[in-house]
Amino acid sequence: MKYMLLIYSDETIGSDATAEEMQNILAQYGAYAGEMAQAGVMVAGEGLHPTTTATTVSSRAGKTLTTHGPFAETREQLGGFYVIDCDNLDEAIAWAAKCPTAAMGHVEVRPIMNYNL
Repeated sequence: MKYMLLIYSDETIGSDATAEEMQNILAQYGAYAGEMAQAGVMVAGEGLHPTTTATTVSSRAGKTLTTHGPFAETREQLGGFYVIDCDNLDEAIAWAAKCPTAAMGHVEVRPIMNYNL
C-alpha cells in the first residue's frame, strides 16, 4: 500500500544556517531517501518552497479566489513529502520515524487511496 509522509516543521528553524550546516541537512535527507530507495519503498519525494511562496485557491459561485500564503497560519509548516510503498502501516511508521524531521518536527503518515479496487 502507498503512504504519504507529510513533513512538518517550523520553516524558520535553519533559516540562518551556514552553507556547511545546510549541506549537512541536505546530506541527511539524501541518506534517508537513499535508504528508502535501497529498500525498494521509495516512490517519490520533494521539498517545498517556503509558505511565503504559497497561493491558496478556492472557487465560490463560479469565481476563482486566490490568497497569498498558506491556507492556515500554524507553528509548523508543510515542508515536503515522500510517497512510499509499504506492506503495512507499521512499516510506513518505521520509515517516518527515520525521517530527519521526526527529531525536530512531525511526520504525518497518510494512506493513499487506491481507486482501482
